[in-house]
Amino acid sequence: MVILFFVLGLVLLIVGAELLVRGASRLAAALGVAPLVIGLTVVAFGTSAPELAVSVKAALGGQASIAVGNVVGSNIFNVLFILGLAALITPLAVARQLIRLDVPFMVVLSFLLLFLGWDQTLSRLDGMLLVAILVGYIGFLIYQSKREKKPLVDDYAEEFTREDGGTAGIAKNLVLLTAGMGLLVLGSRWLVDSAVSMAEAMGVSELIIGLTIIAFGTSLPEVVTSVMASIKGERDIAVGNVVGSNIFNILSVLGITSVVAPAGVAIQQEALQFDIPIMIAVAVACLPIFFTGGMIKRWEGGLLLAYYFAYTAYLILAASQSPTASTLSIAMLYFALPLTAITLLVLSVQHFLRLRNEQ
Repeated sequence: MVILFFVLGLVLLIVGAELLVRGASRLAAALGVAPLVIGLTVVAFGTSAPELAVSVKAALGGQASIAVGNVVGSNIFNVLFILGLAALITPLAVARQLIRLDVPFMVVLSFLLLFLGWDQTLSRLDGMLLVAILVGYIGFLIYQSKREKKPLVDDYAEEFTREDGGTAGIAKNLVLLTAGMGLLVLGSRWLVDSAVSMAEAMGVSELIIGLTIIAFGTSLPEVVTSVMASIKGERDIAVGNVVGSNIFNILSVLGITSVVAPAGVAIQQEALQFDIPIMIAVAVACLPIFFTGGMIKRWEGGLLLAYYFAYTAYLILAASQSPTASTLSIAMLYFALPLTAITLLVLSVQHFLRLRNEQ
């Protein structure tokens, strides 16, 4: 029965997020909001809606570890698993703005999260800071949108101005918006409650559940979006979706959750010492991978996937208190990660030397 409620919770989250995005985007279009602004704001929030619903419910219910694990685990999953899988399907193009702005911003936010949480709490003041940065970031996106080329503007216009004007259309979209929010609330309740029960039954921490099962479940919309974009040849969308989701997860999900939770969001020492540093390392690794040739090659996608499976294996072994966990962590920290860092550094130097010779 617990597993059934967990699966049903996931389904309601995904359906609720879809209805929320559809209703909100068409309602905004009917009210005269620019289509490009809708795509950059409403849809971006919509992809983070499952994480937000789950994290707020967990924090209000006293399961702060699930809230933190959900965001940290989702950000790790997004880069290592989703980009890795999408790049294995076809090499991914990386837009220039991602390289110059969004990826460095994602890295800065990852370090900021570690800094703000170093006292083992994301207070309401910390949450207000994250929300303020979110507002500034959205404002910058809207400013940038005015400078976009016409083909991109037309793509958004085609997507978000197809139907539903007038009173009847507005009423219909309000129903979709309300239904989506209701499904998100109900789905998050079922998901969190069943996850807590599963953690107690298996004898593992709520943090582990949040980092693995819940992170995977709430990231399913990003999986579908990026993989389908990769298959259709819209390769820059596959990458932008992941980077944008990671930014919104930190700013909106943890920011809003910290503001609404009465005592803020507590962060376990384990997350500060291992999981958040892993999230930072994953974000930093994007820089040389994205910079070299503006592509994520298939072998790089395979490398990202391999690291995700190694990270997940460590979490499972650590949860079962297996002595193999310490061996795996030593192998990762003192062999695999340094070797990968050296390889990426060499490739980056070769790339910049090649560019210099071509000039």
